[in-house]
Amino acid sequence: MAKDKQRFARTVNIKNRRASYEFEFLDKYVAGMQLMGTEIKSIRESLVNMQDAFCYFQGNELFVKQLHIAPYAQGTHYNHESDRERKLLMNKRELSKLREKSKEKGLSIIPTRLFITDRGFAKLEIILGKGKKLHDKRDSIKEKDLKRDLERINY
Repeated sequence: MAKDKQRFARTVNIKNRRASYEFEFLDKYVAGMQLMGTEIKSIRESLVNMQDAFCYFQGNELFVKQLHIAPYAQGTHYNHESDRERKLLMNKRELSKLREKSKEKGLSIIPTRLFITDRGFAKLEIILGKGKKLHDKRDSIKEKDLKRDLERINY
């Protein structure tokens, strides 16, 4: 029983590091997710891959697609599908604002971080981003390298 308690992490903070490389962040939102019981257990074990995930509107609702949450190991026949579409829970005002902005050419809605609040709810941090060109990606790599070199010199 004690091993089961240690299996679940107290704080979960799963990041999509690739998103900062591929996109320029314009706006940031936090949305709840509609999950099944075995999905939250897999999230607590950090069995999530959000590399290719993206968000889209279907009607007046926002969904996240290709967010891979691995099946729960101790799940029974009630286990969830790993790549199913999940509904995001946001205010109507936020949804309408996000819908209007996302209609502009070149803008995408990308999940960047998945975390669990103090109350135990899984939240998804999403950004409205503009895709970077190749030369922009090179510039961001140069900036990271310069920042790393400066930190080495300071220590």
